[in-house]
Amino acid sequence: MRPLTLTDGHVVLREWTDADVCAMSELFDEPAVAYRTPLASPFDEAAATAYLAAVRRARADGTRLHLAITRDGGAPLGEVLLGVAEGALGYAVGAAHRGRGLATRATRLLAGHAHDVLGLRRVVLRIEPGNAASEAVAHAAGFRLTDEAPETVRGKGRTHTLLTWVHEAPAAP
Repeated sequence: MRPLTLTDGHVVLREWTDADVCAMSELFDEPAVAYRTPLASPFDEAAATAYLAAVRRARADGTRLHLAITRDGGAPLGEVLLGVAEGALGYAVGAAHRGRGLATRATRLLAGHAHDVLGLRRVVLRIEPGNAASEAVAHAAGFRLTDEAPETVRGKGRTHTLLTWVHEAPAAP
């Protein structure tokens, strides 16, 4: 399977490599990521190594894409991922790299790939009410809030509600 790389000229999305394990730990071992994502906490190098193995299995079986968000294909600044069957997209950007539009660009880029290459008519984000940063990313990336029933998720000792935001494939001419 050929490695996947996507770019919009401002960010480069690429597959994770063994050389990224230390960076993954630095990016994802922080309170906001622990609170908002299902990633292990603490997210040390052992957790990063296990996560990388799971990412590779998911890519090999075609169920998920996990791509490092970079500026130039080098150092990872975050991750964007897509569950292929349900078209569910998610992202996490390291604390030192937030507020620079990386999540918006990566989300827009992967949603376009999902529509244009994978043929998904609909891509969704599931966002907890009050998560203003993720709501801003959704708006900026062209997603809209749906009236679908909220999803209740339990994990990491808490229960939270997620609202569905959707990005529809452009209509065919």
